[in-house]
Amino acid sequence: MIHQLFRNVSLTHWIFISMGVGLLIGIFLPEFGIHLNLVSKIFLKLIKSIVAPLIFGTIVLGIAHHTNLKDLGKIGLKSFIYFEIVTTIALFIGLAAIHITQAGKGINVPETSETKTEQIQIKQPQTFQDHMLNIFPENIAKSIYENNMLQIVVFSMLFGIGVSLSPERARRTIMEFSESLTEVMFGMTRIIMYCAPIAVGSALAYSVSHTGIGILKNLFLLVFTLYFALIALIVLVFVPIALYYKINIKKLAQHIAEPVSIAFATTSSDAALPKLMIALEKFGCSKKITSFVVPMGYSFNLDGTTLYLSLATIFIAQASNIDLTLTQQITILLTLMLTSKGVAGVPRASLVILMGMAASMNLPLAPIYLILGVDELMDMARTATNIIGNSLATCVIAKTENELQDL
Repeated sequence: MIHQLFRNVSLTHWIFISMGVGLLIGIFLPEFGIHLNLVSKIFLKLIKSIVAPLIFGTIVLGIAHHTNLKDLGKIGLKSFIYFEIVTTIALFIGLAAIHITQAGKGINVPETSETKTEQIQIKQPQTFQDHMLNIFPENIAKSIYENNMLQIVVFSMLFGIGVSLSPERARRTIMEFSESLTEVMFGMTRIIMYCAPIAVGSALAYSVSHTGIGILKNLFLLVFTLYFALIALIVLVFVPIALYYKINIKKLAQHIAEPVSIAFATTSSDAALPKLMIALEKFGCSKKITSFVVPMGYSFNLDGTTLYLSLATIFIAQASNIDLTLTQQITILLTLMLTSKGVAGVPRASLVILMGMAASMNLPLAPIYLILGVDELMDMARTATNIIGNSLATCVIAKTENELQDL
């Protein structure tokens, strides 16, 4: 009976239960809570170990599948441009929202010698030439060792383009390898996430032991900031685009309500994919456009995820009392434009991207433990927004190609 009860408790519920336990330990057993930092550090190391291969696999697959100019043609190029414009706007909205609410201010993550070193590194002035040179890798093994996400992305993009231009035999071999690598990394992510409840509880116990119960205010403010920013994205970007292209918003909302609800509940875009394609075809988008743009959007048009990543990265800096320069913030946005691709199918896979981004910018990683505690609430909203964004993108491309019928 008890065994069956434990089996029926989902991972999400275990995370919330562990948060409660961690909170109680931090309040009533602060001396013990401080020592639990070791557990969350082990979890973080495991997550960081899969960042580089996951980024490599997803980017290579995305480019090899979608950016071969011989196959893409006008529709592919038009879709790609649309995706990049909208996701870039989403990044800036996330950046603006976290600067407005200042959700990370006041947390005051305890400084360790490691944190102080990172702060010194991030504040060293660099010239424009230094920034440009830092984009391009000279040794990919070195880039992986140093967690230089931008260099890993550039190498992966060039490798992906090389794959798309290679003979069919070589192209097929590398794509099969990349696909297998990506699946294995996602599998590892799922395995490691089973340790998340213990890591979250330990991290919260450690944080409350140091900073007090007031830290919960910052976490709830972070969740509010994300939902506020996503609503702003829908109202200020999605709605005007729909109006400009004369897309019936009410009718579209009725058709995609079910797949959006599935994405919100499961925090997985893949779970909503079959229903989404059927809904868009019923709405009037041709099968030719739907079958091409929707899968492409799943790799390149993750509006909710990209917004979240820019917001969360600045939250980490605020929680660590680090003032990022304008150049550093632009570098973050440019990097996230690329690293956010290809993670729509796996719940909370964006956590991996966030850790890689923080590490590449020399930001302290301790605040990520706190984000993990409320990540489920945020993942639901950003995944649903991804579905809405891809639905609108498909309708826009169909409209411009005269492939949208008023059914």
